[in-house]
Amino acid sequence: MGVNRIDAMRPDGPGFGALAVGVRTLTMVHPARRDVLRGGVRDRLLRVEHWYPAVAGGGAEYRTLLRDGRREVVLHGRAGRGAEALGGDYPLVILSHGFPGNRILLGHFGEFLASQGYRVASVDHEESTYGDAAYLGGKGFPSTLVNRAADTGFVAAELGGDYAIIGYSMGGYGALVAGGASLSVKAREWAADEGFALPGREVPPRLKAILPIGPWGRQRDFWDAAGMAELAVPMFLMAGSEDHVSDYSAMRQIWAEARGERHLLTFHGAGHNAAAPIPAPIEAWERSDHLSFVPFDHYADAVWDTVRMNNIAQGYALWFLDRHLKGAVTNAPPAPVGTSLEPAR
Repeated sequence: MGVNRIDAMRPDGPGFGALAVGVRTLTMVHPARRDVLRGGVRDRLLRVEHWYPAVAGGGAEYRTLLRDGRREVVLHGRAGRGAEALGGDYPLVILSHGFPGNRILLGHFGEFLASQGYRVASVDHEESTYGDAAYLGGKGFPSTLVNRAADTGFVAAELGGDYAIIGYSMGGYGALVAGGASLSVKAREWAADEGFALPGREVPPRLKAILPIGPWGRQRDFWDAAGMAELAVPMFLMAGSEDHVSDYSAMRQIWAEARGERHLLTFHGAGHNAAAPIPAPIEAWERSDHLSFVPFDHYADAVWDTVRMNNIAQGYALWFLDRHLKGAVTNAPPAPVGTSLEPAR
């Protein structure tokens, strides 16, 4: 299949759907957003990779930046760039990357879900991308805390329809905020001391489910049990048992404290990179003068094969999304070797 593929599928994976896939890069402007880094109000620029069922596919190239924020890499997939959209009413899935990240980091979900009858929009969260993070010296974190849920909600409203959010790390934080988990007094006081205000609780009416992967925040007490109990939509949480960034025990708290339908898929032995990032581009295997670590470490896991984790995540995401966006009533797939699946208890 060549190198730098975002559409890798093992023989034991769920397999792509019957639909061809198209892709376009969109630019959206969220007007008059408060600028938490510079003060005042300004328009917020959001670039979005938009996958959709198409009349015919192709062999898309994705030109993007490596984790160091400097080196351009070319990734490859099966979508047709600018392909004619297939008629039909397809629900929407929003992809939200980590800090830092970009709109291609979760690209394997984009092509896969579009082939199964979804529109998928992956957002470049301004001030949280590889290029922004390099330019800002990593100081975009307050923007991430304030703008994640606002970004996904704005993109969803622009594209229309019922939707779900798949969010990784800080994207998982944003998915939980969007889903109604109320941030703690402790978190709000900390933000106020830093000179900004965290978002309030406002659940978009067309948001039907969230899939946080390695979600950040509970390990820093950004939620307490009462706030997490206010989560208002079904949740499928994915985590690595050796995640020491978002902390596996804290993510188990998220699952245990939420109410209603919730699932926890654990990749035993995996770290923070479980399931979400695309396979490391070949260029990531080389050292960078702009990082203190090999870029490979940003994408890969020390134990698990990335494609295997991606394929497992794709299969469960499809089951969960079909359940809440298409009304399908089927049993969850059995947990593969090395994983465990726990429902609400």
